[in-house]
Amino acid sequence: MFERLVPKLRVNTVFDIGLEELYSRGYRGIITDLDNTLVGAKAPLATPELLLWFEKVKELGFKLIIVSNNNMDRVSRFATPLNIEFVHQARKPINTPFVKAMKLMDLKPEQTIVVGDQMLTDVLGGNRLGLYTVLVLPISVKDEGIGTRINRRVEQIALTRLRKQGLWHEEDKPQ
Repeated sequence: MFERLVPKLRVNTVFDIGLEELYSRGYRGIITDLDNTLVGAKAPLATPELLLWFEKVKELGFKLIIVSNNNMDRVSRFATPLNIEFVHQARKPINTPFVKAMKLMDLKPEQTIVVGDQMLTDVLGGNRLGLYTVLVLPISVKDEGIGTRINRRVEQIALTRLRKQGLWHEEDKPQ
């Protein structure tokens, strides 16, 4: 069970993802979380650096969609001005929002990357469908809600088990 919490790649931020390499390996779409993955949980808009990253994603030929457990107002205010499609109140890690996102991008699991900051939502949901999962460090833990804080505690328990099983190596940890 804990194996499903292990991402294919661990990086500090979305900016550290080797987009060119992933595109050359056949990936064509990115499903990304919003809060604490792209911006802090309370940041209303994209940073200039993130806007450049979005441009790079599109220039390389990737399709991009935001899948967030947050509400319509939060996700829409962020995504709509950027002309980015989104799925809100996703209830990750259930399969439905990931499948919906792939349909919107007209892609198959083997062409799809999931990027997020939580093992219990983003990584578990992506791994269950055979997507390429990327775990980033959370941007602003202090701004997280109670549900995410509970998830973080469960993640720590899972990490202890994964380390004992030899499935999580600190040398893989982003600096």
